[in-house]
Amino acid sequence: MIVEPFANDTLEGNLNPVGRIFYSASTLICTPASRVQAGAMCVGAQAGERRIHDVVTEGGFRQFRRATATPFNLIFEARR
Repeated sequence: MIVEPFANDTLEGNLNPVGRIFYSASTLICTPASRVQAGAMCVGAQAGERRIHDVVTEGGFRQFRRATATPFNLIFEARR
């Protein structure tokens, strides 16, 4: 189970009040934290479903699907 802040795959799809708050938090907190970790994946300030799918499948998971979504979160299921 993977829970991520809601993000569309394109910048234009994220230019809304919630997306702007998430971009700010991600830019100031998440991206710098990722840079200092081993591997420094840094998927960007807001990673949409397509990018999360790529990261998860590159990590060895074979099944990936969106389980559900809310206006604030995307919930994914990943299985080996």
